[in-house]
Amino acid sequence: MELPPGTTGFCAVVLAGGTAVRLGGADKASVEYAGRTLLEHALDALIDASEVVVVGDPVPTTRPVTFTRESPRFGGPVAALLTGRDALLRAPRTVGVLAVDMPRVTALTFRRLHEAAEGHDGAFLTGADGRRQLAGVLRADRLEEVRPDHQDQHGMAFHRLLAGLDLATIAPEADEGVDVDTWADLRDLASDR
Repeated sequence: MELPPGTTGFCAVVLAGGTAVRLGGADKASVEYAGRTLLEHALDALIDASEVVVVGDPVPTTRPVTFTRESPRFGGPVAALLTGRDALLRAPRTVGVLAVDMPRVTALTFRRLHEAAEGHDGAFLTGADGRRQLAGVLRADRLEEVRPDHQDQHGMAFHRLLAGLDLATIAPEADEGVDVDTWADLRDLASDR
């Protein structure tokens, strides 16, 4: 499925504002993998998106994006996704979500997610263990229908937000479902290159 940039009604939110406790509080967006920051890898994966909002502290990028933060900070992935959604200037048909710590996700991954989402409310990538990862696409209208109020979204588990949605899943190809939670994860991913 070909998704030319800027023509798909696809916008995306990068989740980059967590505490990264297991990385000693490092700013994951600025952590380097294969000579580039994790945020740059995320932006490459979202090249088909007409607009990208990064929920996290501003860092230099090679591509124009909007930075925002959930309020209060560190509200979790649901609060971050919805804050990012609200910061979009466009009214998309689909909203992509990607955790900044998944550098092996690519634009092809998001094209496969869009294909899998046909006839559903969205689709998400799984890890090798079959668990849903923070890499997916959602129909914007269905996201609006299930969104909690501002107070309830903070600290809400992501699976609770998605519980009422009809979601497809796709299995990872190679290690695209791997995330970087620790320095050891980053070392292991780099050694697999």
